[in-house]
Amino acid sequence: MTRRPPGWFDPLLGRLGTARAEDFTRIVTPESGGRESAVLVLLGEEPGAGPDVLVLQRAATLRNHAGQPAFPGGAADPEDADARATALREANEEVGLDPGSVTVLAELPRLWIPVSDFVVTPVLAWWHDPHPVHPREPAEVAHVARLPVSELVDPDNRMRVRHPSGWIGPAFSARGMLVWGFTAGVIDRLLEMGGWSRPWPHSRVVDLPPVDATPAPSAGTEAADESPVR
Repeated sequence: MTRRPPGWFDPLLGRLGTARAEDFTRIVTPESGGRESAVLVLLGEEPGAGPDVLVLQRAATLRNHAGQPAFPGGAADPEDADARATALREANEEVGLDPGSVTVLAELPRLWIPVSDFVVTPVLAWWHDPHPVHPREPAEVAHVARLPVSELVDPDNRMRVRHPSGWIGPAFSARGMLVWGFTAGVIDRLLEMGGWSRPWPHSRVVDLPPVDATPAPSAGTEAADESPVR
């Protein structure tokens, strides 16, 4: 059964109807090559609290992307029918998300991340039936959080971070998480497209705290708490 998302989705969905990869990154997505992958950009709503987005934090012990914030997602498997199937499968494997609780609304443009050679399709969805989620594999996922849009757009929680490579990109501080890289880049654009963004001091630049094996992000685009997130 198709679930009608709340009205606050309308400006975002209308804008995404004409969105191109250039709206999210200056890096041109190659016509061929790259490893296909997908992430789930899952927006929900707590009663009386407004919209939020589900974000996880990678475990600090991973060889790649250690400690980084991310949307649930990963590389496509041969049996995945499409990007939507990849995003939902990965979200189930990583945080126990029930695919039946989600209404997929749109696929964003495919975005290339040169440092890992992933071609990522962000899949936008409405969490029509929220339920507790938590890291299913603590060795891979350290923490899961629902970050309220009201906190993400608060100017006090917005900044830019400087990576040791010299790269500088948008970042958010919310619920004890520093969201940066690919994930922050996508959130930044969606907040603008959805009409939520507020003016904030772009001159506020902080150095990225050191994380072992942290790779350089690409043009502005990517201790365990296992308590369930509602």
